[in-house]
Amino acid sequence: MNRKININKLKEVPLWDIIVIGGGATGLGTAVDAATRGYKTLLLEQADFAKGTSSRSTKLVHGGVRYLAQGDISLVLEALKERGLLRQNAPHLVSNQAFIIPTYEWWDGPFYTIGLKVYDMMSGKLGLGPSERLDSKTVMEAIPNLKKEGLNGGVMYYDGQFDDARLAISLAQTLEDNRGTAINYCQVTGILKDSMGFVSGVQAVDQETNETYKIKAKVVINATGVFADNVIRLDHPESKKTIVPSQGVHLIIDRKFLQGETAIMIPKTPDGRVLFAVPWHNKVVVGTTDTLMENISLEPRALPEEIDFILNTAGDYLVYRPKRSDVRSVFAGLRPLAAPEEGDEKTKEISRSHKITISPSGLLTITGGKWTTYRKMGEDVIEKAILIGGLEEKPCVTSSLPIHGYVRAFDENDPLHYYGSNRNKILSLARKEENLTQPLVEGFPYTRAEVVWAVREEMARTVEDFLARRSRFLLLDARKSIEAAPVVAKIMAEEMNLRRRWVREQIESYTRLAQGYVLD
Repeated sequence: MNRKININKLKEVPLWDIIVIGGGATGLGTAVDAATRGYKTLLLEQADFAKGTSSRSTKLVHGGVRYLAQGDISLVLEALKERGLLRQNAPHLVSNQAFIIPTYEWWDGPFYTIGLKVYDMMSGKLGLGPSERLDSKTVMEAIPNLKKEGLNGGVMYYDGQFDDARLAISLAQTLEDNRGTAINYCQVTGILKDSMGFVSGVQAVDQETNETYKIKAKVVINATGVFADNVIRLDHPESKKTIVPSQGVHLIIDRKFLQGETAIMIPKTPDGRVLFAVPWHNKVVVGTTDTLMENISLEPRALPEEIDFILNTAGDYLVYRPKRSDVRSVFAGLRPLAAPEEGDEKTKEISRSHKITISPSGLLTITGGKWTTYRKMGEDVIEKAILIGGLEEKPCVTSSLPIHGYVRAFDENDPLHYYGSNRNKILSLARKEENLTQPLVEGFPYTRAEVVWAVREEMARTVEDFLARRSRFLLLDARKSIEAAPVVAKIMAEEMNLRRRWVREQIESYTRLAQGYVLD
């Protein structure tokens, strides 16, 4: 992934088949689908890949137990199928995670057992393992920190877990592997139209040089998540709102609060939301919330009441209650829920199904959806793009497409296993160049070699790109990640031939950002 070469293509390629706006889960899935069918594909992202919602998920690839309870059968069926396909196509990034729903009322056991057997049945051949009823002793052995008082058992089931930002980077690499072009920090600022008023391309600005490009394409797809309305208004300024942004907040706490490999799923909290506590990168992700938001931002911030809700609800089920001082990082993401046609639904009741719209001028927009169904979303929108652009019909191949880095055999305890087949290349790089084996901060697995690799091979352009998304240091321990910033900035500056001023500005910028992930 070479940004300079890709920027030059904006001048060299006279006409693209498909331009995808947005470098999150939906945009990347769409671009990969297009490129693997053989279409000349360009993806443009205003910031970094997965900068927004797509790096701020609950880290689950799941059918959605609560969607089943809501009766959204078609979404659950689709998501369970996609969960199985993603596990097959990216085993280095998606793992099988056991969950337990603890039961404290006598009727909960039979109720959830039956529901999860239906969940198993809907998974079919792509299931990750059968659910089973557990007695209280077995539950306590699996989750020693769970409150025992009143516990009468639990139900175990299986779902997928993944590293969202690493999957996004791997998809960008998959796009490049298939002759597609991905560019970060290139913001679309206008929609080009022909003499008949139909969409014929985009105007985009390289955020690093401020150079403006007019790029022609047969089809333009708006896959910008919560920013979809901004792009729609570039096409038609008076357009109605199509997105309902819903904020989801997560806290990262130490592994001692779970004391096991099994995740907890609380299906009904006092306000009707679901709460997860899931092992991840040797920490625990606890969340989430579902809060209607008026404003959208690339850096949303958790509300005090959201933090209190998560800590208090987790404390209701754990012997050792997490306190604010135990939180290593807090992060928030905005779900791009498709606005309901009518009525004033609560965000937790709005369907997570995706929605595709076509404007009178031919701008394709895809909204809604979730990480689990990113591949199907891409397939569906490209089917529409073929019709809009008069493209030669070619079949979708992504259901069996190995994601970049694909390997089946690896050690899950190896901190480099998320790189898949690139792991050995990083180790080789570390052996060849002095000091690259050194950790960035003692006690954390990230090394200097990974920084070099991120710049050379993964289009990392800023300190934040590396600490937040090429590695997950920011989310795992925001305070400690600040200590790594000077080393990362220096290595990146050497790789990109940048001056001391850039190093200083990057350290200051990253420190300000990371402080927003720290609870005072």
